[in-house]
Amino acid sequence: MRTLITTAFLSLDGVVEAPGGEPGYRNSGWTFKDVEFLPEAFEIKGREQGEATAMLLGRASYEAFSQVWPGMEDFAGYKVMPKYVVSTTLSEDDLVEDWGPTTILRSLDEVAALKETEGGPIIVHGSASLNRALSDAGLIDRYHLLVFPLLLGAGKRLFSDTDKDTQKLKLVEHEAYANGLQKNVFDVVR
Repeated sequence: MRTLITTAFLSLDGVVEAPGGEPGYRNSGWTFKDVEFLPEAFEIKGREQGEATAMLLGRASYEAFSQVWPGMEDFAGYKVMPKYVVSTTLSEDDLVEDWGPTTILRSLDEVAALKETEGGPIIVHGSASLNRALSDAGLIDRYHLLVFPLLLGAGKRLFSDTDKDTQKLKLVEHEAYANGLQKNVFDVVR
């Protein structure tokens, strides 16, 4: 069974955002403008690229990343990696041609089936809505969180607000940095 890892930049109050910011609320762009950049705090991002064997994205994140990442040297490892996009609306014609193999999955059942295949870890970038659905379905195995020392109020949330049983996590790696950023890696306890 493959491990499904979600990775996110997260404010202390649970807001997630793409690194360059997203329109729609006044604090957009917080990941790079409100906290001093320290390269060592982002070491985990390079490690993820080296350890993951596939990427899972929601439609909106796929559409955003596929316009930028294929040509970026920083993300060269992701170019050849198999990608899976969970969407009920995306068509094969919507897929970009220069970003390696991409498969559209139409349901969380197909994600569960993907996890049952042979292979290494599957990494989920962005995809806030998908992350909430994956969590509610019990499909996430690990969280890689870079927690920013910010309270933002408005914005997309990583975690579901569904009334459900408690989901226990085990802290397996952590580090705090001089800029206030915290790396927290949690395994989901089953």
